[in-house]
Amino acid sequence: MFGFNISEINYRRLQNFKANKRGYRSFKIFLFLFFFTLFAEFISNDKPLVVKYDNSFYFPIFKNYTEKTFDGDFETYTDYKDPYIKKKIENNGWMVWPLIPYSHDTINYLIPTPAPSPPDKENLLGTDDQGRDVLARLIYGFRISVLFGLSLTLFSSIIGISAGAIQGFFGGIIDLFFQRIIEIWSGLPVLYILIILASIVEPNIFWLLGIMLLFSWMSLVGVVRAEFLRTRNFEYVHAARALGLGNLTIMKRHILPNAMVATLTFLPFILNGSITTLTSLDFLGFGLPPGSPSLGELLAQGKANLNAPWLGITVFITLGIMLSLLIFVGEAVRDAFDPKKYLEQKTFRLFSSKHLTLGTFP
Repeated sequence: MFGFNISEINYRRLQNFKANKRGYRSFKIFLFLFFFTLFAEFISNDKPLVVKYDNSFYFPIFKNYTEKTFDGDFETYTDYKDPYIKKKIENNGWMVWPLIPYSHDTINYLIPTPAPSPPDKENLLGTDDQGRDVLARLIYGFRISVLFGLSLTLFSSIIGISAGAIQGFFGGIIDLFFQRIIEIWSGLPVLYILIILASIVEPNIFWLLGIMLLFSWMSLVGVVRAEFLRTRNFEYVHAARALGLGNLTIMKRHILPNAMVATLTFLPFILNGSITTLTSLDFLGFGLPPGSPSLGELLAQGKANLNAPWLGITVFITLGIMLSLLIFVGEAVRDAFDPKKYLEQKTFRLFSSKHLTLGTFP
């Protein structure tokens, strides 16, 4: 369809993935939600998408304009919700606002009740304890959680697959040395280390990603190591070595594709665990910096404000849907790479063609 040539086995894997209706639909829903939140600035923002003033067009999302641009009094960045500026723009042009006229850090000073305020027409999911829109923080928090989880999963997989491949392929003293290091490293108390480091440096998302990466790469080492230990003595590996291929080429071209079958089935679950870890750290107060849009921080607010049940319920439903979708996608990926399903389909095709040829199909 798109000019891609895929092998028969990969085509069968794709068909097996689609055959798992629940997982395939979950994959499409998750992709839709993820791409929806990627454009959060165009969906939820306290700046207009487009401003027309004195026959000129302005795009506040891409550039900050001062009040004097709209005949204001100060050289400060424009507050488009200011009644004075709003009236000037409406008298000489117009503004197009996003669907949600609040960003994740916008405080609504006009809420009718003390914060946290319940859901209403202005704030569809209410506000948190600082008067910020919950729906806006939910959209931005979802994006940060997924991007953090994807980044952590990607870098963890690269390091884990490399370490497992070296251990399994060479074995012997190298395997023994790496195994002892992993046993010692995995026994370190991750939470205590995070608490100590958080008291020394101010945490941010890159610092947190680096700290989590130090301990999360070990999740795939065991699977890849076992596959390399099993595959390194196969005949085609001996034949490749006899032809003069180097160790790196053999690992990359001949053994790694077989090991990736087992590895890929773990990736959705690793992504799930990465998102849960970030949410847990934010809930405990050792995650993202204060003020960052975070599902864990909203969950902690729900715990601290039992009189505002919409906070905890909203985050619980969001996390439940997100993690359930990833679990269902993981099941579909597992079915796609299950060799038994491929053999069952191939056997059924041979059986069917045989009986159709003989005219004895029951």
